[in-house]
Amino acid sequence: MKFSCNTEMLSQNCQNVQRAVSSKTSIPAVECIYIKADNGTLTLTGYDLELGIYTSIPAKIEETGGILINARVLCDILKRLPGEHVSIESDERQMANITSGEAKYSIMGMSPEEYPELPSVTGGLPVNIPQGVIKEMVRQTIFAVAVNDTSKIVHTGIKFDIEERLISLIAVDGFRLAIRKEAIDYEGEHLSFVVPAKTMSEVVKLIDDDNSMMSIGVGKRHIEFETNGYRVVSRLLEGDFLNYKTAIPASSTTTVKINTKLMIESIERASLIISDKLTSPVRCLFNDNTVKISSSTTIGTAIDKITAEISGDAVEIGFNNRFLLDALKVSDTDEVKIELNGGVSPIIILPPEGDSFIFLILPVRLKAE
Repeated sequence: MKFSCNTEMLSQNCQNVQRAVSSKTSIPAVECIYIKADNGTLTLTGYDLELGIYTSIPAKIEETGGILINARVLCDILKRLPGEHVSIESDERQMANITSGEAKYSIMGMSPEEYPELPSVTGGLPVNIPQGVIKEMVRQTIFAVAVNDTSKIVHTGIKFDIEERLISLIAVDGFRLAIRKEAIDYEGEHLSFVVPAKTMSEVVKLIDDDNSMMSIGVGKRHIEFETNGYRVVSRLLEGDFLNYKTAIPASSTTTVKINTKLMIESIERASLIISDKLTSPVRCLFNDNTVKISSSTTIGTAIDKITAEISGDAVEIGFNNRFLLDALKVSDTDEVKIELNGGVSPIIILPPEGDSFIFLILPVRLKAE
């Protein structure tokens, strides 16, 4: 194999592909980036047996072929090469000679025959969604994904529900639930699947903030995202996901409309005396168009008040401050509507109109003051 191409382009694409490369494995091949040179195109692949990222870039191919090169070593070299162009040549012993300007490296590679085959995603209609929409929807749900839940692996992913002209993303971790809905131009069959949170985190890193389309291909056990010249293939998570539709209360006894920014700032002030070592719920009293927010630890107490538009019963309720802040900070409206059903039922956070996002948080039982 022998080729030359733009150094910066190769470096940037290798760094993006490296995100799917395993750093802790007993299989040396999956610690590598697979470089394949053929027909005027260079294909770069990273795959950790669960998540794969691959892309193609233009290059001057003098001799077709392929090689596996350790991803960390390759990316570190490419970032520091002095020349505008880089040449890579490998021989039958899988020795890769990398040249750029006056810099030269000889790196021992591996045969492409040792690389695992990426799964192919076939069948089903592709779903096309503006990539900026997906990026925002993931941002507003991924915070509620379960972390290291070995008893319910399916909850370590984000559930996609795609039906006619509507896509919903759902995340749950046992203490909170996040739902984000968006109208889309889709008229195919109903699709429901769960994508690992790690996959979605990597997908959004490849997205530009524009309205170009992302294509999603869904198979029985795998999914493929295509965006900005990259393809991301991932396994799907299996198992019984929470029936989220039944978790949302049908009515409420108290409704609050409040400025999102003021609510965030007030909770942050009350949280200043809370730490990982000094845990304490934030106490919220909703009454008479005022929200009193307070906390108490061995350091002392903090009390703050903000105005709100409140209708219904007075409610005093406690929350994990971080859970409440996480939901409010991804709310993309100046005001939010909060629905309550007493001091021991979950709080629901919604936009002032409609239900494009729904955040549910379980309360913390309060001790008497």
